[in-house]
Amino acid sequence: MSAPKTDLDTQEKRHRGPLRGMAGVVIFALLLLAGLMFYVSSSGNTPDGAPVQIDGRTGAEVPADGSVTVPATDDAVAPAAD
Repeated sequence: MSAPKTDLDTQEKRHRGPLRGMAGVVIFALLLLAGLMFYVSSSGNTPDGAPVQIDGRTGAEVPADGSVTVPATDDAVAPAAD
């Protein structure tokens, strides 16, 4: 048996709105997924367990215990004692 009314032009007109709505929801979901991927990648954790880590802001080496070392220079002049 076949469907009683199979006028494709009429059915296309009746389903145009819901199909556009479904396409909009899919596009919205893809935008949310892209935003989630950006958020997760930008707020990642720093690696743990390495003896020396690199500070991402300055590029300086930071020991694993978190203390900051200042490189010594040979040209350093001690301030004069008054």
